[in-house]
Amino acid sequence: MPMAVLYVVATPIGNLEDITLRALSVLKQADCIACEDTRHTLKLLTHYGIKKRLLSYHSHNAERAGSAILMLLKEGKSVALVTDGGTPCVSDPGTAIVHQARREGIRVVPVPGASALTALLSVAGVPLKGVCFEGFLSPKAGRRKARLRELMSGESGAVVFESPFRVEKLVRDIADIDQERLLVVGRELTKMYEEILFDSARNILNYLHGMTTIKGEFVILISVNKKTQVQNRT
Repeated sequence: MPMAVLYVVATPIGNLEDITLRALSVLKQADCIACEDTRHTLKLLTHYGIKKRLLSYHSHNAERAGSAILMLLKEGKSVALVTDGGTPCVSDPGTAIVHQARREGIRVVPVPGASALTALLSVAGVPLKGVCFEGFLSPKAGRRKARLRELMSGESGAVVFESPFRVEKLVRDIADIDQERLLVVGRELTKMYEEILFDSARNILNYLHGMTTIKGEFVILISVNKKTQVQNRT
């Protein structure tokens, strides 16, 4: 393995078997693993019998931890950057350290793999001209709804992430704009209680409202308005 390389490594979003052989090889050989939550990453490493130095790197300590990572890289060490699940820098921490490493002339190498975005799109079965990936919308109601109006008026579908604490508010906003808009909702993807919903915003809102407790991270595909699809074909 080359020295002084920052590897951006995708890890499982749920099922621990959803990791590539290359990712495991990089994690085994890297001098250090920079991770969002050391406890979470330790579970993955223990599962595969990997023992490595872990360095906590997340949005709240990015400046301090980033300096430590850069120091290791400048010493000729290799660092593997991971998040709690999925691909770093895709609605997850990592963008800042990648930018800093590249600015210092350090090689940055992607090690692709699991992604909630592509996992949902692969089973959506919805014809789309394109997809706008928005990640997490603003927690502020006004900004969130304004952005949803923009996304839902476009010619492309949109994919958003949401926490279990705000997902009902998000779907309610979508239903307020267009209650018949088709949604594909993935919850706990690749995990034991995986659930994929395919229905109108109105019906999915009713389903969520009827749940005693909402658990799990959500990824939601907002389809294109049917009238927009017809206009695009004419």
